[in-house]
Amino acid sequence: MTACMLQNGQISLKQFTVLVILATIGDSILVLPAIPAMEAKQDAWIVAVFSVIVGSLLGFLYYAVWKRHPDLTLIEYSEEILGKWLGTVVSLLFLGYCFINSAAYLREIGDFLTTNILPQTPIEAIHIIFLLIVLMGVRLGLESIARTAEIFFPWAIILVLFLTIALLPQAHFQNIKPVLEGGVKPILRGSITFIAYPFMELVIVLMVLPYVNTDARKKVRNSLVAGMVWGGAVLFLVTTLAILVLGVDFTTRHLYPSYTLAKKINIGEFIRRFEVVVAIIWFLTIFFKFILYVYGLSIGLAQMLRLKEYRALTLPLGMILIPLSIIISPNIAYLLTVERIYWPLFDATYSLLLPLLLICAAALRKKRRKQINDKGEEKKQ
Repeated sequence: MTACMLQNGQISLKQFTVLVILATIGDSILVLPAIPAMEAKQDAWIVAVFSVIVGSLLGFLYYAVWKRHPDLTLIEYSEEILGKWLGTVVSLLFLGYCFINSAAYLREIGDFLTTNILPQTPIEAIHIIFLLIVLMGVRLGLESIARTAEIFFPWAIILVLFLTIALLPQAHFQNIKPVLEGGVKPILRGSITFIAYPFMELVIVLMVLPYVNTDARKKVRNSLVAGMVWGGAVLFLVTTLAILVLGVDFTTRHLYPSYTLAKKINIGEFIRRFEVVVAIIWFLTIFFKFILYVYGLSIGLAQMLRLKEYRALTLPLGMILIPLSIIISPNIAYLLTVERIYWPLFDATYSLLLPLLLICAAALRKKRRKQINDKGEEKKQ
C-alpha cells in the first residue's frame, strides 16, 4: 500500500517549509531557554548558535533516508528494507515514540495553562478540548493542516518580531559576559537538549515528505534545511533575549523563561505585561508540532495494519492519549526534569539511530543484490 492511498492531495514546497519552521519552534520556545542557561550560564547564546548549526545537519540525514523511496513513509520504508517481521517491530517502536511524544506535548499544554492562565480549570478539560481540535485537523488531512499553517505563520513571525523589538531597550549586554567562562564542556552539555527538542524530533517529517508536491521534490533538501535553520534562528533569538533581559539567574529559575520575559514588556507605561504574545506564539507552534505527530501516528498505524482509511483510528487514539497524558508524569517539575536529563537520549534513539540503521540496512541490501547479480552474470558467461 502506498502512502497516497491513505492521503489524497499534496502540499507545496512552501507549505512544507512553513510546517518545518513551526514544528522546529514547537514547544521549545517556552521551555528551552532555561536548559542551556542551566548548563552554560551566560554562554547559552553560544549553545544556541552551535545547536542550530549541528541540528540543521540532521535535515541532510532525513533527506538521505527519504530520497531512496520518496513515495513511502518511514513505516513503509522500514518494511521495504528490513522485511516484514523486523520492519513491523521497527514500525511499532517508532509509532510508540510518536505516541509518547504526543502525550508529552498534550501534558505540556495542560501544565502550562493550569500553572499560568487557568489555575482553576481541571487539566483533563484542557486536554480534551485541545485534543479535539487536533483530531479534527488530522481528520481533515495534511493539505488542510498545511494551508492552516500558511495562514497563521505570518502572525507568529509578526509576534516574534514585536517581542524582540519591545524588549530590546531592556537588553543588557553585560549579562553575556564573560564569554566562555566555563570552557567548552558546558556548551556541549547544553547543546544536547537544544539539538534534541527542536531538531531530532523533526524525524516526523519522514511521515510527511511523501505528500510533498512531486514537481518540487528536487528542492526538498534545501527546503527542509532552510526550515530548520529559520526555526532555530527564532529559538536562538528568544534564548539570547532571555539572557540579555532576565539574566542567567532569573532564566534558570523559571519554568517558562520566555513567558516571564514577555512580562517585562513596557512601552511608555501604556503597553505592559504582554505575556499573551508568547502564549499565542507557543500555542500556534506546539499545535502544529503536536498535530504532525498525531497525523504521523494515525497514518503510520493505518499503513502497518493495511487499512484503506486512517481517519477511523483518530478517535480511539485520542481516547488513549487523554489518560496517558495524565499518567506520563505526576507533576510539571518531574516532567521537566525527565525532559532535560533523559528525553534527549530517547529522541536520539529514534531520530538519529533509527535513520542511520535504515540507511545502513539499505546500503547492505543494495550491495548484496549487486553481488548476486554479478554472480548470475558470471554463471551465464
